[in-house]
Amino acid sequence: MEEKSGNSLHWFSARVRHFWRADDKTIDRTELMIISLGILAAAQGGTDLGFIWNKATPEAKVIIVILGILSIGAWSMMIQKFFQMRRAAKYNGFFEAEFRQQEGVLGIFDRRLPVEGCPMFSVYTDGCNDLEARLRLPDGSRRTRLSIKSIEHVKRQVEGAVARESLRLESGLILLAIAVSGGPFMGLLGTVWGVMDTFGGIAKAGRADLTAMAPGVAAALVTTVAGLLVAIPSMFGYNYLVHTLRVLTVELDNFAQTLASKMETEFLPDDE
Repeated sequence: MEEKSGNSLHWFSARVRHFWRADDKTIDRTELMIISLGILAAAQGGTDLGFIWNKATPEAKVIIVILGILSIGAWSMMIQKFFQMRRAAKYNGFFEAEFRQQEGVLGIFDRRLPVEGCPMFSVYTDGCNDLEARLRLPDGSRRTRLSIKSIEHVKRQVEGAVARESLRLESGLILLAIAVSGGPFMGLLGTVWGVMDTFGGIAKAGRADLTAMAPGVAAALVTTVAGLLVAIPSMFGYNYLVHTLRVLTVELDNFAQTLASKMETEFLPDDE
């Protein structure tokens, strides 16, 4: 048994090392699922739960399976959003440093660079696309000035792009919120249900002793443990990701204001 457990841990460690060495530009969902399953297996490797599982009621087994699926989804989402937000923060820093070195607003836009995974670049591109459309003359040249109304339209386009990027970064966090709030209650439901069945069985048998009660109560309590194992990591991951999301959103808002100010300075007539 120890040799088998050691081989499993060795295999899981190898998968984790392979995952961390991978290029963080692409995140393999299959790899996330394998690591999540490995985490669950490692958590159960030190204790023989076969006896308790056999004593659990069908309802408790269904709840544990649901919690296991929820845990896999939560861990996968946490890992995916962590890499997504870390990449976004890194690319935002690179882009903002390059943007501040440009003399004109459209300097980077005219180079037509394809950049993925950078929220600031997406906001900048959406704003510059609208600005370009309003500056373009029928002969293909650009006008040098815009009206206040046109600038206001461009600013609203930039604000809409900020909202879209914030929603894109936030997508998927609802799963962690569900795991945090719903996991313990599902576990508690399984525990109450199991205890109720245990005492019902004792009442039918007409005898109450520790040997008759202990297996059923233990099987009932394991659902609460499963619910907490789902909720506690999800709570830490959710709080960290929400904080990171708030920082990224504030940075996007600040960049949008800076971009709008540079557009006004460069293309709005002085008398307006």
